[in-house]
Amino acid sequence: MKPLTILIRIFCTLLMMFVLIPDTNGQVFKRLKKAAERAAERTVERRVEKETSEKTDEVLDSILEPGSKDESPTDRGGNPIPQGDGPRSSDPNSENPAGEAGESGPKTIAVYSKFDFVPGDKILFFDNFENDFIGDFPSKWNTNGSGEVVTINDSPEKWLEFIPGYNIYYIPDVPKIPEDYTIEFDLLTVGMDSKTSSQAGMLISLSDDSKFSGGDNYANAWLPVGQYGAFDIRMRNHIKGVGSEINSAVRADIREAVLDQPHISIAVNKERYRLWVNEKKYVDIPRMVPENSVLNSLKFNVNSITDGKERIFISNLKVAEGGLDLRRTLISEGKVSTNGILFDSGSANIQPQSMGIILQISQVLQQESGMKLNIIGHTDSDGDDNKNMELSKKRAEAVKNALVNIYNISADRLKTDGKGESEPVGDNGNPDGKAQNRRVEFIKQ
Repeated sequence: MKPLTILIRIFCTLLMMFVLIPDTNGQVFKRLKKAAERAAERTVERRVEKETSEKTDEVLDSILEPGSKDESPTDRGGNPIPQGDGPRSSDPNSENPAGEAGESGPKTIAVYSKFDFVPGDKILFFDNFENDFIGDFPSKWNTNGSGEVVTINDSPEKWLEFIPGYNIYYIPDVPKIPEDYTIEFDLLTVGMDSKTSSQAGMLISLSDDSKFSGGDNYANAWLPVGQYGAFDIRMRNHIKGVGSEINSAVRADIREAVLDQPHISIAVNKERYRLWVNEKKYVDIPRMVPENSVLNSLKFNVNSITDGKERIFISNLKVAEGGLDLRRTLISEGKVSTNGILFDSGSANIQPQSMGIILQISQVLQQESGMKLNIIGHTDSDGDDNKNMELSKKRAEAVKNALVNIYNISADRLKTDGKGESEPVGDNGNPDGKAQNRRVEFIKQ
């Protein structure tokens, strides 16, 4: 019963007593009145205590068991965190316009200003599933389980959905892997929440076995996707006849990134292994890859995804030879070409994960104070010729603006141009060739 209702009833009772009892009983009335007031006060106090207790419990629940009440998770400012119910943008590699980037794109570039990942300059494998039918398993992959190419919501971008199962591997048809190479891909999750198993995650394996086993020699990284705790990134290698020299848990909290389509970058330089989630480097192990071993197979595995609503997808997988210091090439040869600077679909908005290359170019210009550069953009053959020419020029100009506005390079040291689709270096009939053709050149003047 509400405190106000109780007070009204008490008041009515006292009023009747005041009318009916004689004046000689006035002292009794006063005592009853005080008792009623104390009772009302206690009732109100209990109600306030109860509501305060409930609010306190809610706050404690949110701290100790975040997401336990099926509420949308929020960031530190109380803003909803995206739940990974769809990709942030359409195909970031196609020249065919499928939507412009939002205002958040350019704002995030500054976050990547110190990002030091540099992708390899010779593409060995690229797949965005553009030539695969929805519902089919992709033609350039192998598995001992199942999986299918899908689209999410209204986006035309295609994803490979990994179907959970025991000891299931997904293996892209990457050719022979050299000593120095990089791996990049976009990861998408749906349905991950506080109830997702702490063991739920994706295994990225470099192995000497091209089939469906761990292999005698391997270097593995495991990325967590659970939400109710900050789970570690786990690193492990194995050497035949020796066992595991590295079996570590790297402190990390990638929960927000997991829900917002993170970009994963890996660089392998002989034995050294580095891993970034978006702009942040979490792993840098000097002797992770077993020495003198041939880890010629890249594999993916997902585990502990048991709830039907939890799903994991991958797209835009690129493996490229190189990933070394572009500064030396530019200084020694006076020219460097890279397809590692990516743009939003049909626009000149630079994708933030491309900033590692632009950072290295800025370092050359800072070191060589007299050097001037010509920046030239190139596209693949998708879309109209004239539009591609215009787009390539805008993209070159965007790179110049990044060098000027973020790294304080003088604008008069930089010229820009665009060649559109007129100077291909790869076959525009397949994704690998298109990826090679989408490039930016830096030429010493």
